[in-house]
This record gives sequence, structure tokens and C-alpha cells, in this order.
Amino acid sequence: MKSLEIKVVRKILEAGMRIAETNRRILKEKGITSFNFIGAPGAGKTSLLLKLIENLKDRYRIGVIEGDLATTRDAEKIYQTGVPVVQINTEGGCHLDANLVGKALENLPLEDIDILFIENVGNLVCPTAFDLGEDYKVGILSVPEGDDKPEKYPVIVKVSKAIVLNKIDMLPYFRFDRERFYFPIKKLSPSMPIFEVSCETGEGISKVVEWIISKVT
Repeated sequence: MKSLEIKVVRKILEAGMRIAETNRRILKEKGITSFNFIGAPGAGKTSLLLKLIENLKDRYRIGVIEGDLATTRDAEKIYQTGVPVVQINTEGGCHLDANLVGKALENLPLEDIDILFIENVGNLVCPTAFDLGEDYKVGILSVPEGDDKPEKYPVIVKVSKAIVLNKIDMLPYFRFDRERFYFPIKKLSPSMPIFEVSCETGEGISKVVEWIISKVT
């Protein structure tokens, strides 16, 4: 029975990988560069997206896939910016998967998109294990979460191509040791770009914008 269960799990994972490759091929054919934002609830993923859209939409055509357990609140915020957005409600699922993203792609005007932002479900664990077909995973952490998150959740560091430390305007109100935050990141990935930003004040946003532009095909 155990062997059968392992085979079933393997088939499910392999099917997901095939769909991810299909998504990747579709995005590449359309000339779209995609970013998968992963972070805990309240890390500020949507706030960061809004800032990035504000700074990039005059230069690039942007599309967004919003992942959440329930509600369309984040998608509604994105919609107000004028960029096309598709909401995925997982109804309890702790992450997006390639199949869900593939269906969302069918509802986006891919011919009119240069950059696709995917906001994953708020979670630091599950989303790290799933390939959606994106080009880059980006880890979003925040000051109120604490300086120990890179050490406690190393997989987010291993799979990400950049780390964003959000809400630095709140540093005066929390015991946050930058050295403790940076050390495990640099140990695991010495060349990892780390961006300190505040979506409240706009500090540091331009650096993230520059990094994204450098990755756009």
C-alpha cells in the first residue's frame, strides 16, 4: 500500500512539472518575464506590487495573477491601477500550483503583457516547493516578522532569486538585528540581492524596479 501511495504522489508531482513547463513555454513564446512573489500573510506583497506597477506601467505592459484563500480584495486593488488581473481563490489550499496558474493564463491578454507578477498565497513554506512556470521567485519578508525568518525558513532563501525586506519604516519600533537577518541569507546564497524597502515611504522601491528591469527579456 505504501509503494502505491508513493507512485501516486510521484505521478501528481510529475504532472505538475509538465504543466509548469507548458506555462513556461507559453510565457517565453509571448516574450513575458514572470515573477512569483512568496511571503507570509501581512508581509506586504500586494503593497509592493502596487508600488512596482506604479513605477513600471509607463514603460512595460503588466499583468497580475493574485492568489489567496478567499476574497477578491487584493485583485480589486490591482484592478484599480488599470492592469489586467486574475484572482485565484484556493479555498483552503496553502499555495498556487502550475495547473491553477495555467488556467489563469487563459484569462489574461498575454499578447499585451511584458511582465507578469504572480502573488502567491500568504505562506513561507508550501509555495517554495512548487514550480509555476515562472522565471523568478522573489521572497518577501518584513520587519515585524522578525530577523530570524531567513534562518528558520531557509528554503525561501534557497529558491529565491532576490529577497525583499519590507516595512523598514518600522525598524524603530521592533528589535530587529540586520546582521542576524543577513547572515543566513549570505551563507546560503552569497550573491543574493537583498532589497530593503518601505511601501509606506517609497524608500528602496527604485532598487527593486531596477532589478526587475534588468531581468526583463
